[in-house]
Formats: sequence, C-alpha cells, structure tokens
Amino acid sequence: MKPKTILVVDDEFYTAEILTFVLEGQGYRVLGAFNGRDALEKLKLTPVDLIILDVMMPIMNGAELARLLAGDKTLSLIPLLVASALSEVTVREMFDRFNGYLRKPFLMETVIAQVRALLGPDGSDTPQRPT
Repeated sequence: MKPKTILVVDDEFYTAEILTFVLEGQGYRVLGAFNGRDALEKLKLTPVDLIILDVMMPIMNGAELARLLAGDKTLSLIPLLVASALSEVTVREMFDRFNGYLRKPFLMETVIAQVRALLGPDGSDTPQRPT
C-alpha cells in the first residue's frame, strides 16, 4: 500500500524541514511549499491526503489559501491542520474551515497524534523510524 501524502505549507524553513523529517520517519510521504501560491502549484501536480498549513506567510497566507481550497470541489475535501502561533480563537476567526489546530511551537508527539487522528496510520508497509 502506498503511503499517504502530506503537504506542509510553511515559510519557516526549519519548521518545514523538521516536520518533513518526523513525518517521513512515520512512513508518510511529505511535500513542501513555502507559501499559498506555491502550495496551489503543488496541488495541481500531486494529490494529497492532508495539508499542514501555516497562517502567516508571504505572497499568499494560509487563510487565503484555505478560502481558495474551499471553493474547489475536490480540494475542499482535503483535511487542513492549521499550525500557528496565533490563538485558536484567532485562527477560527480567520478560517471558515479547518480540521485540526497546532499551536506553535509544537511538540512532535502532538503533530503525529493530530496527523494520525486525521489520516489514521501511514497506510504503508514502511517500517517506522522512532522520533
């Protein structure tokens, strides 16, 4: 079975790299984008099972991207896990819809738990590396 694919959209290089390392270690396939526009280009080329979405980014922020996704019949079905230093109340005011919230800075155990809650296990036969 092929691994589930996660798109990490975050303009902070270090955050994106750590998320990629940890999630790939759990058997997921991870793609990266550094802003909303970059994410839209990636979504045109590759179907994904989950988007981990930062809020504050240049060019196109997370809330703008979420609105565009909501307007697309297929893309609106992808679960959104919003990651932000903003409070959950503020995020709820900015986003019409999201499926999970990660307060930055976050613990990797929390990320893995949220991802598994939204996707289930990685879905592949790939052995999992410890994190």
